[in-house]
Amino acid sequence: MFDFTPNGAQKAMVDKATKIMHNYVFPNEKYMVPHRGLPQEILKPLQQIVKENGLWAGHLPKDVGGMGMGFVSLGLLSEVIGQSPIGPYVFGSMAPDAGNGEILVHAATEEQKQKYLKPLADYEVRSCFAMTEPEVSGSDPRTLQGTAIKDGNEWIINAHKWFTTGAEGAAFAIVMVVTDPEAEPHHRTSLFLVDTGTPGFEIVREVPVMGDHYIGGHCEVRFHNCRISENNLLGKRGDGFKLAQLRLGPGRITHCMRWLGVARRSLNEMIAYSLTKKDGAQTLADSQIIQNDLADSEAEIQASRLLTLQAAWKMDQGDQARKEVSLAKLYGAQVLNNVIDRAIQNLGMLGLTPNTPLEGLYREARAARIYDGADEVHRMVVARQVLKNYQSKEKLYEQTTSQ
Repeated sequence: MFDFTPNGAQKAMVDKATKIMHNYVFPNEKYMVPHRGLPQEILKPLQQIVKENGLWAGHLPKDVGGMGMGFVSLGLLSEVIGQSPIGPYVFGSMAPDAGNGEILVHAATEEQKQKYLKPLADYEVRSCFAMTEPEVSGSDPRTLQGTAIKDGNEWIINAHKWFTTGAEGAAFAIVMVVTDPEAEPHHRTSLFLVDTGTPGFEIVREVPVMGDHYIGGHCEVRFHNCRISENNLLGKRGDGFKLAQLRLGPGRITHCMRWLGVARRSLNEMIAYSLTKKDGAQTLADSQIIQNDLADSEAEIQASRLLTLQAAWKMDQGDQARKEVSLAKLYGAQVLNNVIDRAIQNLGMLGLTPNTPLEGLYREARAARIYDGADEVHRMVVARQVLKNYQSKEKLYEQTTSQ
């Protein structure tokens, strides 16, 4: 039913991206500053190389400077560039900017696209997405408490947000707040575009978290009587939940394929070490214990890859693929942690030092089981869909046999 063999265009894309990664991206990882990324004098020339090779912003349509390709192709590219923590920045597809760009493509007015999408797509500015609140569950945006109240031709926003990724240095935020508290849960919220220089917008602090790789950190942000124009409403009033979900499906596919790149790189570190490290007269690769870890890692990577590509394929057919996306995200995050953990264990204390990329990748990987939906939430999505499908089939069977 599914054939994920890359076609000619996909193979050429992957080959070009792989060469850029080896020739330009990996050698520049040493210049990355935690939470600040690469210095602009290094990053900008690398981004220009990517643009000249036609590999810029794989998540965006061609009319705004992206590649305009389907989810399977986007996944294949993400698998390559995800091998390095700086890869997505170099290729113009790093979260949260990628997801924000997708929302702007679908929901922004022409005026909003000129002001916000165009510079974001060109990486002239960065953005952030302010949704999670410390007082309520981060896994259920229907419980948000921050509000936006209409006052003439303006909106007044009051909200307390945290884990707003990339807020430090961002030019604008997409903010999810309650506009219709009496509406049914899925239509209580709306999205707004807020310039970070707007009075009432305050970055309280950068919340310390495990990992170094997200530019702008994960911040606590307050909106205190923050007044914005009615023209800064993004999409329709009450569509906040729907638009937020719009960015999460593609984002999860991209994350899953990037994690496969990280897992593959970690497995390669384990393989290279096991082939050269001696244990008496033999190498570690001759040990059955090491071979078991290699085999288990390869099996998990392959299984996660197929789950992700199947979800991407269904999305290319116009299906939301909620169950498939949740399965890929749930399993892929666990595989990522499993493979890096095995690699570190096999390298011993060396794996805990910055002499290999494993230590940094491991600290970043733990968050994968939480962001974009915690494991428990995705298990619930999958279980509910499985139960629903079973009950539908049982009902159909009963109706057929009673006739």
